[in-house]
Amino acid sequence: MIKDNQKVFNRLMVIIDAAITAASFMSAYFVKFYIFNAGPGPGVLPVNDYVLLLIFIVPIYALLYYFCSVYAPKRTVRRRFEIYGILKANTIGIVTLIVALYMIVRVFNFSRSVMAYFYVFNVFFTSCFRLALRKGLNTIRSKGYNLKHILLVGYSRAAEEYIDRLNDYPQWGYVVCGILDDHIPAGTMYKGVKVLGRLDNLEVILPENKLDEIAITLSLNDYDFLESIVAVCEKSGVHTKFIPDYNSLIPGKPYTEDLMGLPVINIRYVPLTNTGNIMIKRVTDIAGSLIGILITSPIMLIAAALVKLTSPGPVIFKQERVGLHNKSFYMYKFRSMEQQSPGEEKKAWTIKNDPRVTSVGKFLRKTSLDELPQLFNILKGDMSLVGPRPERPLFVEKFREEIPRYMVKHQVRPGLTGWAQVNGLRGNTSIRKRIEYDIYYIENWSLGLDIKIILMTFFTGFINKNAY
Repeated sequence: MIKDNQKVFNRLMVIIDAAITAASFMSAYFVKFYIFNAGPGPGVLPVNDYVLLLIFIVPIYALLYYFCSVYAPKRTVRRRFEIYGILKANTIGIVTLIVALYMIVRVFNFSRSVMAYFYVFNVFFTSCFRLALRKGLNTIRSKGYNLKHILLVGYSRAAEEYIDRLNDYPQWGYVVCGILDDHIPAGTMYKGVKVLGRLDNLEVILPENKLDEIAITLSLNDYDFLESIVAVCEKSGVHTKFIPDYNSLIPGKPYTEDLMGLPVINIRYVPLTNTGNIMIKRVTDIAGSLIGILITSPIMLIAAALVKLTSPGPVIFKQERVGLHNKSFYMYKFRSMEQQSPGEEKKAWTIKNDPRVTSVGKFLRKTSLDELPQLFNILKGDMSLVGPRPERPLFVEKFREEIPRYMVKHQVRPGLTGWAQVNGLRGNTSIRKRIEYDIYYIENWSLGLDIKIILMTFFTGFINKNAY
């Protein structure tokens, strides 16, 4: 059983991190003066001065690691977030060190190269250690050690989803010991987890079992018992968490407000409703679309000529789509089908081996070159470089009734490429799955995520087996 092991573990981690920080700093000194130089020259501070500086560096970095959540429990934290915390702490640390030495204390003899090497070494060695530690812990947990035992209070959709998630990620080291519920008969099993009894059995089970955590997973109908259950759990001293049965309505990163002591949870937090974020994204879109038009203009000229020479009709195909705030706009594409009447064009999706698609159009669709004119939509402001793909009005009306949260995608500008598309969700793929990816993008938007999607598009997004 695990109770306060995290505290002991964190203290050990502080000691190890301090050792890595000191070793990285002295390694930087050695590399600067003994690898790239033949030893410290005249006017160079002696090694003792660098050692003395560690008296200030080590505790400052320990505090920075703490405030950047480097010592937070890592069972369910993704690797990239752990590396980001280390990178963030080291960046703040090196900036603080440089400002303190060269601008406040005004000691200019400390080598700037040593500071640069120290930053790189410390991020690298600390990250490598944490990744190795994570892998080691995962191996230990897969063998049945270092496990956390959890009791679920309440049988609900939230309880089933929680069990599913823990089964999908055994490396987290969580074991569900059982469920208590007033409506499901004792002995009922869900994926190896048994219903042990009723809710009032909690007061009997808590003193007898050495549980690490209690997860309250009551169904909506049983929320009247929530306050009394929390009181019983807190009296026992066992760590308690609450998993709401309405989690489908709450974003992955809830945005809360404090109204004079009253907590308010926003149902949907959209970073792109922030004026600063809107401006950053729009400037990026304008710059990106101009650069894209400049670079791809020879390709677009060749594509336009091929479309014109191989099939009668206009080069550019305009189609009504639904965009930001449910407003319609005309999206541009190179025409890839035989010219049709407006009524025929609206009938259905394009299907595999669609006879309406021309030979040139098939190539343009397969390589996504037919989408290049949308760079002008981006320049106009109808679209963005990155965002959920826009759909036709008739399909929007259909999906808004069939798919929960479908209309959330219209809270941002539609994109030339998107998170769903770079994950293979194009053409005849699940609309529900696409919406999940679109909502993830909307709730987790950052300029870094946009850059990642654009880079992924170059490697995975242009040619796709589902694009026809």
